Amino acid sequence: MKKLNYIINDEPPTAREYLELRGKLGWDSVEQNIAKKSLDNSLFNVSIRHAENLIGMARVVGDGFIYFYIQDVLVSPEYQGYGIGRVLMERVENYLSKACPEGSTIGLLAAKGKEAFYQNYEFIARDGENLGKGMCRFVRK
Repeated sequence: MKKLNYIINDEPPTAREYLELRGKLGWDSVEQNIAKKSLDNSLFNVSIRHAENLIGMARVVGDGFIYFYIQDVLVSPEYQGYGIGRVLMERVENYLSKACPEGSTIGLLAAKGKEAFYQNYEFIARDGENLGKGMCRFVRK
């Protein structure tokens, strides 16, 4: 694995940085003021920077009591392969280990082909036999 010096902190990126990172990954854009509100209402944030540039981030959203949802585990394409995703998930897992009471649920939607990455953290694929496969809806104009 390649080595990289970076700075990690438990703070959200700016809305502009967040939208730029989403764009690098081909994700849909939202208005900057909406992105800021979304980031500000997260339960937990973690950001990784290299040379002051945002190269990765993750956050947890939810009600903070029963439902926790891992959202936006993002690593800039040019920094993939450095273990940044694992560092982000370790920070998220540390937060969840303290925040989640017994009986709570932690969810996520894995990008296609990334399911095995999350299985390393004891997430199970919803195969439709015991649990439904899961569903989502995207709001677009």
